[in-house]
Amino acid sequence: MAVIEHSLQAGWRLRVHFTEDIFSPANPGLGDVLADPSLRKVLILLDQAVASAQPGLPARMEAYFAARAEKLRLVCPPVILPGGERAKNSPALINEIHAQIDRHHIDRHSFVIAVGGGALLDVVGFAAATAHRGVRHVRIPTTTLAQADSGVGVKNGINAFGKKNFIGTFAPPYAVINDFTLLATLPPKEMRAGYVEAVKVACIRDRKFFEEMEAAAVALAAFDPSAMRRLIYHCAELHLNHIVAGGDPFETGSARPLDFGHWAAHKLEQTSDFQIHHGEAVAIGLALDVVYSHQIGLLEAAAAGRILALLRRLGFTLFTSRLLAKDSRGELQILGGLEEFREHLGGELTITLLKEIGCGVEVHEMKSEIVVASIQELQHFA
Repeated sequence: MAVIEHSLQAGWRLRVHFTEDIFSPANPGLGDVLADPSLRKVLILLDQAVASAQPGLPARMEAYFAARAEKLRLVCPPVILPGGERAKNSPALINEIHAQIDRHHIDRHSFVIAVGGGALLDVVGFAAATAHRGVRHVRIPTTTLAQADSGVGVKNGINAFGKKNFIGTFAPPYAVINDFTLLATLPPKEMRAGYVEAVKVACIRDRKFFEEMEAAAVALAAFDPSAMRRLIYHCAELHLNHIVAGGDPFETGSARPLDFGHWAAHKLEQTSDFQIHHGEAVAIGLALDVVYSHQIGLLEAAAAGRILALLRRLGFTLFTSRLLAKDSRGELQILGGLEEFREHLGGELTITLLKEIGCGVEVHEMKSEIVVASIQELQHFA
C-alpha cells in the first residue's frame, strides 16, 4: 500500500489580558488587541443578563468603536443573546449567530466578540469556529467562573442528547480580555462560582495557592475586590500553564486533570435540568471526590477536612439530595456520570483524585460501593 505522509503543526497563540473598564474611551486595550494596518469589521454578541444588569453598556460599546472608526468598524449595534446553560441546549442560537455572521459579511479577517458568561462564550466560540471553517473570536468573560476557568481555555461546545458539551470544537480564541469591572453587578451565587475552580486547580497543582485562599477566605467570602482579582489572575494562570505545558491541549488522551470533581458535577447539572448551577455542582463534585480519595486511603483525613472546610467558608453547599436520586433500575443516577465522563474522551476511564493538597493522581476505576459510602459521609458532614 502506497502512502504519502507529512506532519502538520499548527501554531497557536493564546493571550489573556487583565484590565478594568475595557470600553472606556480612555482605555486603549481592546483597540490594541484588535489592531491591524487595515480596517477590521467587528460583530459584538452580548449576554442578555449582562445587558440587563448594565443597561448603558451597549451604548458605551458603540461609542468606543465610533471613536476608532478609522481602524475598526462595528457592523451593527451589539446583538443581545440569551446566556446561561439553557442557551447551550438548542442549536437555534448557533443558527442565529451564523446568520449574523453571514448577514454582516464577517470573514476570517474580521472579529466576533462575545461578552458574557461561560455558556454564551461556549456557544459563540463554537459558532465562530464553524463559520467559514473558523473566524477570529475574542472572549470578554463577565463572570468569575469564566474569567478564572472556562473563558481562558481552548474548548467550545453545546449540549446534546442529554450530555454536556457533546458537540463542540477545540478552537483557541484570538484573545481573552478579563475586565474586572464587569463583575460588579453579579449576584452572590455568580460572584463566588469561580472560586470553586480556583480550589480545584490549587488542589491538584499548587499547595501554596490553596494556603493563600485559606488565609484570604474571609475576604473572598465578603467579595473583597483585591482578593478576588488575585484569585482570578492566579487561577487563570494555572489553567493556561496546564493547557500550554500539559502536553495534551486538545485532549487526545484519556486524562482530564483540570476536570477534577467534574464527572459528578456534569451529571448533577444534567439530572437537575441545570437547576444546579455549574459552580454549585463542581463544589459538590469536588467534595465527593475528596471524600472518596480519603475513603480509599489516598488522602489523609486532615487534608480532606481542610478542603471541605475551605469550600464551606467560601459559601458553597456540599450536598444535594440529587446525589441520592435513582434511575428506573433503582441505581443512583450519579453513577452514570462515570461512563459519560469516560465516553466523552473514549479510551480508559481516567479520573483525577488527590494524594495530598497540591498533588493530583490518576485512577482508572471508581468502585460504586465506595462512591455510595462517600455520598453518605458527605451527607453526614453537610
